[in-house]
Amino acid sequence: MSGRGAEVLRAARGWLGTPYVHQAARRGAGCDCLGLVRGVWRELYGAEPELLPAYSMDWAEPQGAELLWQAAARHLAEKPRAEAAPGDLLLFRMRGGAVAKHLGIQGGLGAAASFVHAYSGRGVVESPLSLPWQRRIVARFEFPQES
Repeated sequence: MSGRGAEVLRAARGWLGTPYVHQAARRGAGCDCLGLVRGVWRELYGAEPELLPAYSMDWAEPQGAELLWQAAARHLAEKPRAEAAPGDLLLFRMRGGAVAKHLGIQGGLGAAASFVHAYSGRGVVESPLSLPWQRRIVARFEFPQES
């Protein structure tokens, strides 16, 4: 593993153990899944690419808008879901028919597939990318080489 993906994964793993705090993005103090990605972005590129409005835990479910997917597509390169690489951003749909509203960063591959994410009640953890999680992936993105 080398290049940008390795840097992204190394930065994400630096957040392991950070408590879950909705709308936060501070390593060691608290973050949610988007806050983890925002923090990794800041570590690699500096300033965040756009201002983030306050958001509820249900995201845009009442409107059915794919706001998180649209935001990821503005700043990252979408790639085929089958082309997994460490450091990829994973976008998950937690329920069929719901908007995609969970993010993680690909860790290991193959039999050791894993992802780093901030999960309510657990904080930032590296979880196995088990079949139930894999089924929830709706998009895969890679971080840019330069901001």
